[in-house]
Amino acid sequence: MTTNPLHKYPRPPFPGQPQSFPGKTDKMTPEPDHGEESYKGSGKLAGQAALITGGDSGIGRAVAIAYAREGADVAISYLPDEQKDAETVGAWIEKAGRRFLLLPGDITDPAYARELVERTVSAYGRLDVVVNNAAFQQPNQGLDAIEDAIFEKTFRTNVFGPFYVTKAALPHLKPGASVIFTSSVNSKHPMPTLVAYSATKGALSNLVLSLSQLLAEKGIRVNGVLPGPIWTPFIPSGMSEDAVKSFGEQVPFGRPGQPAELASAYVMLASGESSYTSGALITVAGAMPVL
Repeated sequence: MTTNPLHKYPRPPFPGQPQSFPGKTDKMTPEPDHGEESYKGSGKLAGQAALITGGDSGIGRAVAIAYAREGADVAISYLPDEQKDAETVGAWIEKAGRRFLLLPGDITDPAYARELVERTVSAYGRLDVVVNNAAFQQPNQGLDAIEDAIFEKTFRTNVFGPFYVTKAALPHLKPGASVIFTSSVNSKHPMPTLVAYSATKGALSNLVLSLSQLLAEKGIRVNGVLPGPIWTPFIPSGMSEDAVKSFGEQVPFGRPGQPAELASAYVMLASGESSYTSGALITVAGAMPVL
């Protein structure tokens, strides 16, 4: 039986529901779907070990659950304030019969980036998949309204952090390993109200294209996912109440995507079945044209 994707999940208008960054999953209305009850694995990542930054909520949580159900042991990094959400993800990983590792910290610190890689390898004896997913955003109304510290924080989280993690992971990645970056449709359609965020996502997409060529000779694949409007804690914590109420209505599907709807893209890119896929930027955006 097929399901009409336009009406599979809730459509706007949504409640305003303001939150402080990075937001809490259980305070969202409606609560996001991460595939907790719907994602079914088929052993595509059996025996592998994955590290996912920002794995406590949103897209990262959905990827962690999917990877566990595909047979991978999963380590997730997250901000210390997100411990409760991280423990929830750990329980889902354990329920799938896989091992989990919770690594609180801030990826803007290169020492922490190195530590989380080393702890993952120490726990699992290997590292096969790195998902650079953690991010920060803060909307702006004008250039003068962007604080220098916020601009720098956005780049340190969204670009420097993935660089630190990938660099630290490289000595442990064997031929066949996969590195995946969460970029955004904003990398190709930058928003004037998200100047810093859009710029960082443009940098990440270019990083995918550069690294995929640089690491090709090592047999390491590098790809990116470009989500459109996705219903995660980022939305009520990083957008105005009016923007939250209408979130997702601008794409042809007329609604935001759910984190669960992106998991299959990350599984596909990590799987050995995609052995010839590197340097790809996969758009998941409800029919939004991204050229």
